[in-house]
Amino acid sequence: MRSPGPPGFPSKRLLFTPGLAWRAVLPLLFLSVPALLTTQVWADPVKAWATGAYSFSDELGGFRITGASGIGTKEDPLVIKEELNTATPVTLTIRAIKPIEPFGKAGEVANSVMYMRIDVLNNSALPWVEFQFELQEILGQPSVFGDGLSFDQRNKTPDNIVSSNFADFERKFEPYDQLLFKDGKVDPLKSATFNFLITDYTPRWTFYIVQDPRIPTG
Repeated sequence: MRSPGPPGFPSKRLLFTPGLAWRAVLPLLFLSVPALLTTQVWADPVKAWATGAYSFSDELGGFRITGASGIGTKEDPLVIKEELNTATPVTLTIRAIKPIEPFGKAGEVANSVMYMRIDVLNNSALPWVEFQFELQEILGQPSVFGDGLSFDQRNKTPDNIVSSNFADFERKFEPYDQLLFKDGKVDPLKSATFNFLITDYTPRWTFYIVQDPRIPTG
């Protein structure tokens, strides 16, 4: 039978009987639980970045936001800085944090017109040969033509869709609102910028942008 104490120490040297020992230890265990829970909660917090009339969140995972600025005008676009740790689709959550007023003053209200620039660091260890954005009013469901949310679908010849790394783009409005950047590449640990205009003529408090980096298939 093993001694209840460390090797070389007889059991009679225990300072407490087993019952007394447990009564002494249990309060310490309960006191440590809140500290452990607090450590767990704050170990990897999700941060929502507020700028202009909106907040931007990486709460759905796969990437992290590292900065946000601007109000959403052509002169002062909403600039979201991100780091993608995967080569699979990730979703940016956008919420209006000020009153919704279509065509109101940018920065003071959510006004349905959002000039945006996404700055993305490729931390996925794989090269990206295309990059697609998709708008969703309801998470997981396509944004159809009639919901008012689009990549400026009324403008047939947009001049504000530009990328630092891709020479061309393609827009689709049915059955998805998608913007695909192509003819280029983003190597691992390199960054790319994407500029575009989002319009939402029937605005909602929350909508989503699915970001899909494409890797070589061959």
